Amino acid sequence: MNKVNPDVEYHFKANLAPVSKPTPSGLFLSFLTIGAFTFGGGYAMLPLIQKTIVEKSPWLRQEEFVDVITIAQSSPGPIAVNIAIVTGYKLGGVRGALASVFGAVLPSFVILLIVATFFFGVQDNRFVRGALTGMRPAIVSLMTIAGCNIGRKTVRTKQALVLSLLALFLVIGIKLHPIIVILAGACAGILFNSRLDSHSRNRSPESWGDN
Repeated sequence: MNKVNPDVEYHFKANLAPVSKPTPSGLFLSFLTIGAFTFGGGYAMLPLIQKTIVEKSPWLRQEEFVDVITIAQSSPGPIAVNIAIVTGYKLGGVRGALASVFGAVLPSFVILLIVATFFFGVQDNRFVRGALTGMRPAIVSLMTIAGCNIGRKTVRTKQALVLSLLALFLVIGIKLHPIIVILAGACAGILFNSRLDSHSRNRSPESWGDN
């Protein structure tokens, strides 16, 4: 008896899964919370964004979230703002994108405005220096956790594992520009998916009938 390719079955079921759509105000409040409790830049936002829009609220599937990160990374500008734009537009159109961006940048704008007013007077304070020194390793751990969580749910096949390791080598070992690595990964993904689609068509009931 012929079995369905597990990758085809997984993607088929994922595409059928219902996904709710938030309102612009819901997107604003979600990204306002994310922006208010994130320290260390855009990549440090990934765990909170994933928990909010993938796990807590079923707005995006894990595969869609990875696609959002890919698009945001491939575009110019801060990745946090890019993620807010892409996510907001996907879920709520232009209004959703504007609400998400406004919610994401408002906390940092207000906080940095306040901090900039007082920081230069206390930047040499040992307590301030100690706090900043302690926050840096915590931020690195958040980024590592986000990468591991995404990797476990994304790298499901041997081809994906090979591409991930190859991309890691190209970025760290050869120091190739990330954009070039992303484009190369896109080309490889198109090639693998074309072969997967061809294989699934050959194993479909229609093709069995033709034989």
